[in-house]
Amino acid sequence: MITVEVAYALAHKQKIVQMQVPQGTTARDAALGSGLESEFADIDLQHSPLGIFGKNIARPQEHCLEDGDRVEIYRPLLADPKEVRKQRAERVAQAKAAEAAQTTSTD
Repeated sequence: MITVEVAYALAHKQKIVQMQVPQGTTARDAALGSGLESEFADIDLQHSPLGIFGKNIARPQEHCLEDGDRVEIYRPLLADPKEVRKQRAERVAQAKAAEAAQTTSTD
């Protein structure tokens, strides 16, 4: 048997479950066996992306855990990070252009 943790977090609530599992248990199996779906109604343990200590696991149904691993259950992103950066850059560019136009009109 090995000891692992399974973690899930929302902005206002988080939970880490420590478990004893047989050697050869996969990350997906640990998530499914954690019981976290009883505390978090929105969680989809069958399809949620998983990671170990902040590193995404490409195939959690095949990734065998090691003693001391912490499986993290990731939530879907609310916004695409690339799109957010693009919008922020556009706002900065518009603000600079407006500032430059205002400076030239007062000269």
